[in-house]
Amino acid sequence: MTTRTRRYVDLTTAEVSEALSRDSVLVLPTGAIEPHGPHLPLSTDLVVAEALGRELVDRGAALGHDVWLLPALSYTKSDEHARLPGTMWLGAHTLFETIVDLGRSIAATPARRVLFVNGHGGNSALLEVACRELRRRFDLQTFLYSGGGRPGPTECGFGIHAGFTETSMMLHLRPDLVDMRRAVRAVPESLAEHRYVGFGKPVRFGWLSDDFSASGVIGDPTPANADQGKVFFEDAVSTLVGAIGEIASFDPGRVLRP
Repeated sequence: MTTRTRRYVDLTTAEVSEALSRDSVLVLPTGAIEPHGPHLPLSTDLVVAEALGRELVDRGAALGHDVWLLPALSYTKSDEHARLPGTMWLGAHTLFETIVDLGRSIAATPARRVLFVNGHGGNSALLEVACRELRRRFDLQTFLYSGGGRPGPTECGFGIHAGFTETSMMLHLRPDLVDMRRAVRAVPESLAEHRYVGFGKPVRFGWLSDDFSASGVIGDPTPANADQGKVFFEDAVSTLVGAIGEIASFDPGRVLRP
C-alpha cells in the first residue's frame, strides 16, 4: 500500500489495517510542560521530543523503514517542578496507567513495536518500568530512547535542566521562544565535591528543582548557541535512525526457539 502520510492519526480506519504490520514501529514522543528557567518556554521538552520523533520518522521512512509517528504525550511526570509556577504534571500512577492504556490500544492494531522518544528526564525511570509492563501484558516489543544532555564547559558536570544542551537545542529548533537576555547560570557546585552522592554518582538522592535555584535551572545556559544545538540534535537523530533498523527486527525470544 502506498500511504500519503507517516502520521498515525492521519490514517483512516481501513488504512490502519492495511498499512501496519507486526514489524511496523510506532514512535511515541514524550515531553513535559514544566518550568525551564526565565529564558526557555514551558514546552521545551515537548518541542525537543516532537522534533526528534518527526525527524526520525521522516528520515527512517525515506530509508525504507516501516515507521509511524504517534501524537506526543505532553502532560507527564514533572512533580520535581511542582512547586514552581507553570508546571502541569501527572502523578506517576496516572501516567503509568495512561501508558498501559495506550499499549492496550496499540495491541489492538497489527503493529507490535513501539519506541518512546523521551525528551524529559523525569519520565525515564517510569518509562522503563512501563516498557516491561507493555511487554508482559500485551506482548509488545517496547523500546525507550531518553537522550541525556552533555554538560557544558561551565557546568561542572551538572547540565541537568535548562542548561547548555537544552538551551542550545532550543536555539536551533525554536529560537523565537528563547530569551538569552534572561539566561542565568545556576550550577550546584557543592555537589561536585561529593564522591558518592550526587547526579551520575553511585548514590542517587530525591530532589526537587527548586532545591538548587529559585528558577529551577540546574546548569549554565549562558554559553548556549544554535550551532551547538544543531550538533546535539543531529547526533540524537543519527542515533535514532541508526537504531530503527535493529528495533524493526529485534526479537530476544528467538534465542530460545530452534
